[in-house]
Amino acid sequence: MMEIKNLLKSCFLFKGLPEKELEDLESIGSVKQFKPRQTIFLEGDPADGFHVIMEGKVKIYKLSSEGREQILHIFGPKEPFGEAAVFAQARFPANAMATEKTMTFFIQRNKFVNLLKEDPWLAMNLLAVLSKRLMYFARMIGDLSLKEVPGRLATYLLILKSRQKPAENASVVLDISKTQLASLLGTIPETLSRIFSKMQKAGIIEVKGPEIKILDTSALEELSGTIFHDKPLHIE
Repeated sequence: MMEIKNLLKSCFLFKGLPEKELEDLESIGSVKQFKPRQTIFLEGDPADGFHVIMEGKVKIYKLSSEGREQILHIFGPKEPFGEAAVFAQARFPANAMATEKTMTFFIQRNKFVNLLKEDPWLAMNLLAVLSKRLMYFARMIGDLSLKEVPGRLATYLLILKSRQKPAENASVVLDISKTQLASLLGTIPETLSRIFSKMQKAGIIEVKGPEIKILDTSALEELSGTIFHDKPLHIE
């Protein structure tokens, strides 16, 4: 298990903070454990604190009036979640559930606010980081609303490639199930499977279970950016 201080150092919210600030943060938090499919919080719950994942994965999702699940994001180790609602003194705008055995470092809102009042440096660092995160989610919303599903999938695979940095001729590995990926991309598993099949037939990727070998990065990049082209690339 990762030590708390090393976890906080690795979390983008707290990167670059001096040792004293990291120690102060460590002193006000506590470790939480969740079983697979255990609810962490529900939409509308008071935002009483936020989490940084130590191990495992957490999905953030909403449910439609018909009960259909739409995954908004899936977080993994070293990533925080729930912090925006906490900072806004609001209620959680979506649900959070552990998708596997998960351990988090939980920071209670009241203790965190008191720490911010005492430490302007920490407050300024968080303001800068949250501004960047807002821009990231704005771009993500643009991808989901403006691109067709093949473009969304291509973008996701390119992000995976950037994160995992596979060796030459190596594959990226899907970090979530294809059912979860379909929900994240705003489609259904059957449609996602057809798109994977068409991209494979087009020689862009090679699919072997959760492993995806990117055979033609240029074609994937073009497919990802079709909304900016006069002549969109189609997979026939």
